[in-house]
Parts: sequence; C-alpha cells; structure tokens
Amino acid sequence: MEARHAELLGRTDREALGRRLRSARQARGFTQGQVADDLMSVAYLSRIESGHRRPTAPALETLAERLGVSVDSLLGEPERHVVDEIRLALDYAELSLESGQPEDAEKHLQQALDTMSTSRMTGLRDRARLLHARALEATNREDDAVIELEALIDDRSTDGLTRIKAGIALCRIYRETGDLGRAIECGERVLSNVEEAGLDCCDEAVQLAVTLAAAHFERGDTAHAVRMCRKAITSAESLGSARARASAYWNASAMQARRGDVAAAVPLAERALALLGEGQDARNLALLRGEVGRLQLELDPPAIDDARHNLEQAAAEMEWSPSTSSDRAQVLLGLARAAFLSGDVPTSRDLVAQVHAVANGHLPLAEAEAWALLGSTYASDGDSVEASTYFQRAVLTLSAIGADRAAAQLWFDLAALLDGVGLTEAASDAYRRAAASTGLRARVGSPTFARS
Repeated sequence: MEARHAELLGRTDREALGRRLRSARQARGFTQGQVADDLMSVAYLSRIESGHRRPTAPALETLAERLGVSVDSLLGEPERHVVDEIRLALDYAELSLESGQPEDAEKHLQQALDTMSTSRMTGLRDRARLLHARALEATNREDDAVIELEALIDDRSTDGLTRIKAGIALCRIYRETGDLGRAIECGERVLSNVEEAGLDCCDEAVQLAVTLAAAHFERGDTAHAVRMCRKAITSAESLGSARARASAYWNASAMQARRGDVAAAVPLAERALALLGEGQDARNLALLRGEVGRLQLELDPPAIDDARHNLEQAAAEMEWSPSTSSDRAQVLLGLARAAFLSGDVPTSRDLVAQVHAVANGHLPLAEAEAWALLGSTYASDGDSVEASTYFQRAVLTLSAIGADRAAAQLWFDLAALLDGVGLTEAASDAYRRAAASTGLRARVGSPTFARS
C-alpha cells in the first residue's frame, strides 16, 4: 500500500495536496501544532499546506490517520465507495441504453460525470463520455454526439479501446448523415492510431475497418471497400470472435446487396445473424434481423415467409432494445412489402400508415418508399388514378432530399411505377434523377486526348 501511495504522491500536484490537507485539518478544528505534534515541525507542515513541500508517503499516511481521512482523499483519488457508485451508475446507464431508454441513461450519466469532475478517474470518465455520446445519438442529437466523440478521439489521455469505439461511432454517424469525406478521414486517422498502438488484433479494430470500408463503398470506392471487407473477414476469423466476424460478414452482405447481388448477400447476412445471436448486442441483432428480412424479399422468388418471420421478430426486439425511428420505419416497411407480396393489401396499407406515424416527417427516404408502396397497392387493384396520386407524393418527398446515392434505387423504382400508370414525362424525370443520384451527368462532348 505504501508503494502505491508513494507512486500516487509523485504524480500529485503539491498545491492541490496542500489545500486538501489544510481543509481536512480545519474541518476537524485542529491547529497545525496539534497535527504536526511529534511527526514534523509546524513550519514544515505549513510549507506542505502552502504547496512548497511534499511529504513522504509514511508521513502522509500518519497525517491522514490523525485527521481521520483516507490517504486517497488527500491525494485526490476517489474513495472506494465512490468508485463503486460511479461504476454502478454507468452500468445502469448502459442497461438503460440497451433497453431503449436513453433519457434514463442520461440521468445516470450526468450524475456520474458530475461526481468524476473532481476526481482522477480517467478510465471511468472515458466510458461515461462514450455512453453519453450514445445517449445523445439515441435521442436524435447527432451534432452533440459528434462533438463528444471528436473530443474523445482528440484527447490524448483517452485509452486505446475507447478511442477505437469512438472512432467507429463517429465514422458511422458521418456516413449515415452523408458526410463521406469526414467519415473516411476519421476512420483512417483512428485506424492509423490503432496500428501504431498495436491494437489491430482486437474485435474493435475489425469493426472500425468494416465501418470505414462501408464509407468507401458509399463514396464509390467499390473495389477498395470490398478488399477491405475481405481483409477484415480474414482478421475476424483468425480472432475467433463472434462479434468481429458478424460485423465483417454484415458489411460484406450490405456491399453485395448494393452491387445488386442479393443471392450472394443473403447467406452472408444470415451467417452474420447466426454469429450475432451468440452475443448480447440486442440493438444490432434486431437491426440485422430486419436487414435479413428485407433482403429475403428481394430474392427471386421472394422468401416471403422467412422474411416475415425475421421482420416480425426484429419489430418485437425493437420494442425493448434501443432503436431509432429510422430502424423501426425500415422494419415496418419490410413488413408492409411482405404483406403486399403475399396479397394482403389491407394489412400492407395499415403498415404504411404506421411508417408515416413513426417517421413523422423526419425520414423522407422511408416516407417516399412508403408512398410508392401505397401507390403500388392501388395499382394492383387497377386504380391508376389513386396510384398516380401516391407515386407523385413519393416524387415530391424524394425531391426534398436532392441527389443522394441512397435515393438512386428508389428513383429508379419510381420511374418504372410512374411509367406503368402512364405518367411518361414524370417517369423520364425520375430516371434522370436516378442517374444524377449515382453521380452520372450528361456529357457535353467527347474528350480529346493528346497524341503522342
């Protein structure tokens, strides 16, 4: 114990130690003479309290005993019961996040952060700040979450694993909000730090790599992204970690689906689902289950029963696990499409209404897809007038988000739907928008190359 105190004493600010010692003495109503007694001179104790001298570890232990306080409290270290209380508050906060109660999580986190502001608890503070960022994101305050995550990454005292986790979250948020340049810059910077620190052989490093790969894929660096994912899968397999392998397979599945190879995407997603089911990640398990269900609907022919089973289970899991309105809207859309494909038009329309209720005007892509599906239900009934109305609502909703790669497929689908009800001009415009959303532009002339 004395060796530990000696180590802490060497790192403690003398003036801060002196202030704490003086406060403890005054709180007991002792004079400097009563405390110094036979241990040291009053002048020497005075110099310690003023921050001009540092006591030895044995002397500090004796002073603490005479003042009825712990050595840790004089050194600015948290009391054991305080550490236990903070750790419990963080556990409660994490449980609240996993249970879909981010507001409760924030309350526990604020109490913990307030307590830690006056103590040296770097590890616990890092965990609290990361959980706080998750709570901010879960309550739709992505900008505040980004600020917290950037601060964690830039703080040199942040431990390596926390920095990786913060990098994963920040890279993902940037990607999901369309800021692909920042997503890639952030991911590559943190990945470089990971390799320098020798942490590249851990679950979190694999997750960071595949998150970065997804950002590259979104930007159009398809071949590079696929190579990154394959490399990540190899690393994950060598680690033998279910979570790392699930993350790698999931991202590989998403890339295959975006490339149009749904037949290759489904088994990868199912493999990821089986691996994720071995862990305790409730939110991601529900998300992936919903993704598998939606992919199964895109098979030729659609695996409707399997898809409905996965989507219904995902919806049930999202009732008690943390999920965003976007997560829930996507699952409801999948269920609405499954109902439509199985011929249950009334149920499909009811589910579309639920999508709009969940989106509440804040998820234009999901809402546009819901309007398009609703139009399809009327087209299947032969009501081309009503179908046209909802297809055009989809066009108006989709127009509000501009050219977005994520919207390209929906523009393309809408073009075919509009053409099917005789809205030829609107269909042509939708095809043009689909091309623009993928980055294609009309050529104004053929390029001329220099001759050798």
